[in-house]
Amino acid sequence: MHTTDPVAEFRAAWLPHVTDAGLARVTELLEKASPLLIHGTFARAVPMGCLASHIAWNHPQTCHFQSEAGVMWLARVAKLNPATSEVILAWDRFGTGDYELRAGLLEACREEAARRAAGAPRPVNRVRDLLTA
Repeated sequence: MHTTDPVAEFRAAWLPHVTDAGLARVTELLEKASPLLIHGTFARAVPMGCLASHIAWNHPQTCHFQSEAGVMWLARVAKLNPATSEVILAWDRFGTGDYELRAGLLEACREEAARRAAGAPRPVNRVRDLLTA
């Protein structure tokens, strides 16, 4: 999946792999523009991390990693290249200081939480399923 829209990538490639706890954590941090949500690096010192790190620290496959958690989650769980992820590239520029990006990601998180609360099925990425089979 290639797109130049970081929010579209977030919705399509990130959110299907985010746990409920990870979704709640990222939503809370985005709402507050929390200083714990950093940019320019995956992690400084736990609990300071980027979007991917906070998601990874709340995922059973990557929660045991420290500063490498975000990279491991992106590569192993979401199957994205951390160096070319549009979300990472956009977030690294300004982080919470990019109001439009933060608002778009927050809206995507809230919509995903509402979809999950309503019991709607997760979107299926058939192309990824075929490529990884």
